[in-house]
Amino acid sequence: MQRRMGEAVARVARRVNETVESQGDTLELNLEGNLLHRLPQELGSLLHLRTINLARNKFRHFPEPLAAAPALESINLEGNEIAEVPTEALANMSSLRSLNLRANPVCPAVRLLVRPLVPFELLLSPEGNVPTA
Repeated sequence: MQRRMGEAVARVARRVNETVESQGDTLELNLEGNLLHRLPQELGSLLHLRTINLARNKFRHFPEPLAAAPALESINLEGNEIAEVPTEALANMSSLRSLNLRANPVCPAVRLLVRPLVPFELLLSPEGNVPTA
């Protein structure tokens, strides 16, 4: 298990380095499918992070460091295990334009609360169509 986690961390580090070198001022991170279940707090200090793809990982909770990233416009969390969403933190993300939570077991109460409070495109799976792990 630790070996697989170490390999995942190494893949993430390589992708971050490749992205920083090739993108310049605008940062897009593709960390899809790396078995991640949390992010470092330092991620919120990336001033130029615009897009992050965290699809098909192992997140059970919305990664809180994302709420601190000032320029973040698009978050893809499709295919994780997220049931609860920090509605207030999301509503305060002024740059956010799109949040993809498809294929997550988002609870019905969150579905009702989130839509009127967030000023961005929220992508959810239809109720009853969320795959279970």
